[in-house]
Amino acid sequence: MAGRTERNVTDRKTRSPRGGARGKPPAVGDPLAKALPPTVEPKLLGHRHLGSTAPFGLALGGGAARGLGHVPVLEALDDLGVRPSVIAGTSMGSIIGAGYAAGMSGREIRDYVTKLFANRAEVIRRIATRWPGSLTSLWNPLTPAMFNAETLLEILLPDVLPLEFSGLRTPFMAVATDFYAQEEVVFEEGPLFPAIAASSALPALLKPVRIGERLLIDGGFVNPTPFDILARRAPVVVAVDVTGTSARRAQQQKMPNSIDIWIGAAQITLHSIVREKLRTEAPHALLRPPVTDFGALDFFRAEEILAAAAPIREEAKRVIEALLTAGEGGASRRPGRRLPRPAEKEG
Repeated sequence: MAGRTERNVTDRKTRSPRGGARGKPPAVGDPLAKALPPTVEPKLLGHRHLGSTAPFGLALGGGAARGLGHVPVLEALDDLGVRPSVIAGTSMGSIIGAGYAAGMSGREIRDYVTKLFANRAEVIRRIATRWPGSLTSLWNPLTPAMFNAETLLEILLPDVLPLEFSGLRTPFMAVATDFYAQEEVVFEEGPLFPAIAASSALPALLKPVRIGERLLIDGGFVNPTPFDILARRAPVVVAVDVTGTSARRAQQQKMPNSIDIWIGAAQITLHSIVREKLRTEAPHALLRPPVTDFGALDFFRAEEILAAAAPIREEAKRVIEALLTAGEGGASRRPGRRLPRPAEKEG
């Protein structure tokens, strides 16, 4: 894989930088192992007994820390007992989506992220102790973007994520941006971590990812909420947009620092792209967790973000159950057809 040193390729063929085998539960000694409860029991929806797959696609959008607002929607799916037939994700949506496609439940993802971001010092210690190479390969303050995205994700994400797309339980697509070609790139096979790292590589914070001949950055610059790429893959599409709304934020009088301004400007761009896309095509349901009041880097406010997003859980259950019940009666759409305004809900 282009962009990796030979040492990293050798080290990551079978094991993660944390020392645990990828695609397996965390080792007993892993401080996050206790955060993973048993998988939610499947329930009934109509005539479908799930755990099994339902005929709909799920698009999870980018929004950095706001992307934690996806979790209550995934918990709603678990409450209903449904799993999508295909998942697409951009940026933080690709990270959350990959975990869900790997078989984690919404509750497992919630417990993992709240445990991970409960203590800033623990995150730093985790990074410092689990990366086997030099710290300059992870973080270099002299480069335009400070952090190596792929390395950071391999350290922080749970060991249940496989190394390859083929190891996922649900078909999954990650959206990135080709910096030089200025176009969308969709990954759905091959190595998983370079793809979600590329999808999440927000300029000025995370280094671009080179895959083959392409230099890739955050997919939000071309497709922040990638519902359109599911149009030919599923008869019903549900999208979750976490780019925020036009509502005035509580901290609007605060003067942000330069990094906050740059990342905030990127979030405005993402929101504008989604708004314009909806003028020409739309998913069957558009869910918007109420996370506008949080900044893109508020990862250490994970519990607050999840609490704020909680109301979307019941709305998601109602909307998704109605769509799937209608689908059992024959409702569908033809690929590429202009859809009516979606059922749009903000908790």
